[in-house]
Amino acid sequence: MAQFIQVPPQRLQKEVLQALLEDYASRDGTDYGEREVTLDSKVESLQRQIRSNELCIIYDADSEQWDLLPRAEAELLVHS
Repeated sequence: MAQFIQVPPQRLQKEVLQALLEDYASRDGTDYGEREVTLDSKVESLQRQIRSNELCIIYDADSEQWDLLPRAEAELLVHS
């Protein structure tokens, strides 16, 4: 059974958090269609969502991978 851990963003060094957000924003499937959005704009949007607790950083201890999830999804994983 997977073990998911919610990682408070303030526990990460600023540079590490920035790198995680840049990695996430540049993943396949984060394209905004016909409208061109810069990586910086995507990262700023993710930062706002994390600060407002809309998004959570989740770490899967079994696979040693992380992801960003909406708060409700993250809480279901962490508390299941």
